[in-house]
Amino acid sequence: ANSPELSGPVTVFAAASLQESFTALGKEFEQRHPGTKVTFSFGGSDTLAASITGGAPADVFAAASPKTMATVTDAKDAAGAPETFVRNQLEIATLPGNPGKVASLKDLTKPGLKVVLCDKTVPCGAAAQKALDASHLKLTPVSYEQDVKSALNKVELKEADAAVVYKTDVHAAG
Repeated sequence: ANSPELSGPVTVFAAASLQESFTALGKEFEQRHPGTKVTFSFGGSDTLAASITGGAPADVFAAASPKTMATVTDAKDAAGAPETFVRNQLEIATLPGNPGKVASLKDLTKPGLKVVLCDKTVPCGAAAQKALDASHLKLTPVSYEQDVKSALNKVELKEADAAVVYKTDVHAAG
């Protein structure tokens, strides 16, 4: 069976944690379907969902949590039912060589350690808070960031000793 030719622009709104993988997939998609142009908008899932429910045109929305996806589907701003296509895990990003000797969530509560979390409204922040609560740990971060890339960036710029982000972000940062 012949599938119809794909052409034209494809607008993708995706969680910041998907930036590297989706950028690569977008290039691959364009090569497979000459005449297409994939444009990305990466950011915090909550911000992207608010943009979509506010009328921003997106052909694809890849959120970092079912809760954020529900913001869009509950508002009837999605053409189909959402599908889980990948799962990620939280991981602690540290400075190179891990000078703070951070090996667990509990280590993040060490006095003087500068820790960054994603804001609780963002999936990575909600997941980090859930993990801290489950471990009965209290943590006051030096900042709450709007997306996972911003949290990781604070460690990369040495403005923080550690951040709770996704495994894929730690991998991407090396």
